[in-house]
Amino acid sequence: MEEMNVNIEKEILQLLKEKGELTVSFLTRFLNERGVECTRQKVERTLRNLSQAGKVEFFYRNGNHRRHYRLVR
Repeated sequence: MEEMNVNIEKEILQLLKEKGELTVSFLTRFLNERGVECTRQKVERTLRNLSQAGKVEFFYRNGNHRRHYRLVR
């Protein structure tokens, strides 16, 4: 289970590096397209952990109440 979380973290960081800022729904979609089986809830939990670790940051754009995530510079 721990190895799977690390794999999801690496994939999320790679996606954010490649594509810039993304929402949870797009991250989940791209992860599933890459063959990483995960749910939106698992992606949100992983992003929350990455945010607390200072690796990613979130912000709101255009008042649509969706969090956008990007790598911390």
